[in-house]
Amino acid sequence: MKLQIKKSDFVRLLQRIQGIVATRNTMPILANVLLDCSKTRLTAIATDLEVFIKDSIEADISEEGAITINAKKLFDMIKELPMETISVASHDDKVLIKSGKSRVNLLGLPAKDFPPFPTIDETKLSAFDKDILKEMIDKTAFAVSTDETRYNINGFLLEKDDKGMLRMVATDGHRLALVEKKDSTAFLGDEKKGVLLPKKGVNEIRRLLDEEGEFNIHVTQKNATIKKDAAMINTRLLEGEFPDYKKVIPKDNDKEIIVNRDSLLSSLKRVSIISSDKIRGVKFAFKKNVLTISSSSQELGDATDEVDIDYNGEDIEIAFNARYFIDALEAITEENARIKLKDQLSPGIIRPAIADGDVYVVMPMRI
Repeated sequence: MKLQIKKSDFVRLLQRIQGIVATRNTMPILANVLLDCSKTRLTAIATDLEVFIKDSIEADISEEGAITINAKKLFDMIKELPMETISVASHDDKVLIKSGKSRVNLLGLPAKDFPPFPTIDETKLSAFDKDILKEMIDKTAFAVSTDETRYNINGFLLEKDDKGMLRMVATDGHRLALVEKKDSTAFLGDEKKGVLLPKKGVNEIRRLLDEEGEFNIHVTQKNATIKKDAAMINTRLLEGEFPDYKKVIPKDNDKEIIVNRDSLLSSLKRVSIISSDKIRGVKFAFKKNVLTISSSSQELGDATDEVDIDYNGEDIEIAFNARYFIDALEAITEENARIKLKDQLSPGIIRPAIADGDVYVVMPMRI
């Protein structure tokens, strides 16, 4: 392998794959990036065996070939090279990098030992609205479980119904986030009703969605693939059954409160500073047209705040994890939020005051 390449292009290429590279694994080669020179392009591939990512850029290639190099060390080194033009040459399992007066020799591993990128039938890729997927991820990601032993909720449920509605759902067992959009682009194809997308794969897809251009997607029984220009992400779907989220969303919460989103959000952020760092519990006292929020801590003291609300029901007091409530409010983009409650022991519903496509469910606390 022998080539010349622009530093800025090489940095961008290597930066793309950094989030996928495995940092703790039993296979040393998974800490590497596969560099493959062919014709006029340099392709970089990285994987942790759950998610694969590849991208390619133009390069002046004088000798084709492939090798794997530690991805983080290579990225850190290329960023610090002094000149815009970089020469790269490999011999056996060594790579020589030149830039100006700098010379760097890096040891690699054979390309033949690197896991192959999954075979993709690109004719089955179809265009989709990236803004819809980006919004759905942003409005649900905070609710994904961080408990990796609960693999079936350590990701996102993406499904469509018979009416053509696309739905993304996430839960950690204490809260639930649901966003619904009209699936105008046959997002999952005609044969798929629902898939479980892993958190890590979705995080990488989300980064790609920030770029401009046309995006294409294809979902099979085991994998989801997203492509944008030369960049492609393939993620293995999670196995198992996602909880029946429809049973989690209360149907008989008859106490409805309308509140200015920004006012409630600011109040919660102030009061929760005093709450215990461990449980983050905050009390909500709803009375006619006023909400009193309070928290206390043996180490710090106590705090109380009031927010004007539109409410004419009976008084109710309930406690929630402030962080869960804040996350839901920050996902709402409307001026006002609607809160629906039943009693102090039942889950609360938070959603935009007007739109019906977003639903956030938060379990109450005992404090």
